[in-house]
Amino acid sequence: MQKLFFILLVQIFFLNRCFSQPISTSTVGKGWAKNSVNTVIFRNKALTSFNEFQFTAYYDENANVVVAKRKRTASKWEVVVTPFKGKATDAHNSISIAVDSEGFLHMAWDHHDNPLHYAKSLRPLGLEFTPLLHMTGLQEEKVTYPEFHNLPDGSLLFCYRSGQSGRGNMVLNKYAPETQKWEQIQHNLLDGEGKRSAYWQMTVGPKGLYLSWVWRESWDVSTNHDLCYAFSADGGKSWQKSNGELYPENITQKTAEVIHAIPQNSNLINQTAMTVDVNGNPYIASYWNVNKIPQFQIVYREKDSWKLVQTHFLKKGFVLGGGGTKSIPISRPKILVKGDFIYLLFRAEERGNKISLAYAKKPFTNWNIKDITNESVGQWEPNWDKEAWELESKLYVFAQKVAQKDGEGLSSAEPTDVQIITLKKLPK
Repeated sequence: MQKLFFILLVQIFFLNRCFSQPISTSTVGKGWAKNSVNTVIFRNKALTSFNEFQFTAYYDENANVVVAKRKRTASKWEVVVTPFKGKATDAHNSISIAVDSEGFLHMAWDHHDNPLHYAKSLRPLGLEFTPLLHMTGLQEEKVTYPEFHNLPDGSLLFCYRSGQSGRGNMVLNKYAPETQKWEQIQHNLLDGEGKRSAYWQMTVGPKGLYLSWVWRESWDVSTNHDLCYAFSADGGKSWQKSNGELYPENITQKTAEVIHAIPQNSNLINQTAMTVDVNGNPYIASYWNVNKIPQFQIVYREKDSWKLVQTHFLKKGFVLGGGGTKSIPISRPKILVKGDFIYLLFRAEERGNKISLAYAKKPFTNWNIKDITNESVGQWEPNWDKEAWELESKLYVFAQKVAQKDGEGLSSAEPTDVQIITLKKLPK
């Protein structure tokens, strides 16, 4: 009997080891928390890696731009308060970073229809920066939603909206590390024709660049509609539909490939996330109404057709409407695909505003949810280190508890810890 009991204990121990997901947390410093400027999903890169080094950036309590670096195996960060500041009171004015193939850190910050703020490190792996720089000198007067992407050939892509909400265009710049120069490769890729704007998400895969977006007819988020798609095999110079048909130079509402029709007033959110699987199939995560309740949904391509996954695990309804940064009961989701599994990282008020990871195995009908944190992160939205995931298949998540009053409001929240949460093994 004692031997049987011992064997049972051993089995339980190993089962727990197999199904538990080791999680560790490292604190970088104190960050601005009066709104969600440090945690908005469209930062694209709040956290990035180059070889064994990891970098992050955020606003501190005085709206100074802070950058930090560590070896990913270390818990302690080298933290530098830069000479740069931003209008942190506007949650649009996020910081986006990237490291080029030579190890130089690039950073853009403080943008909401205002001139470009861009600098790069003076040395590879350094945290001291040049003064403000131009990229190309073209369309740099009214910049919003800047984001960097690392391309397989070692170059950097920088995209942003030129112009205002409801009448803006998408600009793409490309940086060559060998010459240390930027060139503009698209001046008006997603053309709102002066009537609307495109709100996009982009990802880089083994076959090229993947882009999806919704159109918005005005500043009002309720006018979001239709999920559209484009692909580039040449680093952003030319674009095509999913059937291979080439787009004209400027993609308009009339010429865009609509991969899932969604009408206005559907609680459709903008600027979410997309990824690709090992075969180069794109997956796009968003949320919009199902029976009057906004639900996380995934549109993906497989065997030359577009498919829809509905998650159905959210229970509480709400209405999206108006302008400015919204206070929303759920975050926008980040998506990851590994093997036969889809993972969604998100926050939901109905789960106590914790960081949560939902996952399902193909055919993606049965969803499980694991809470990554024990406490609320307020109005946080997800951002993770894509480069570290590719290097070592660990999930490094940028985390901070922040507030967000509706319509660009400001809370009285004190500074909170900026943390990096490491999930060493994904659940299955």
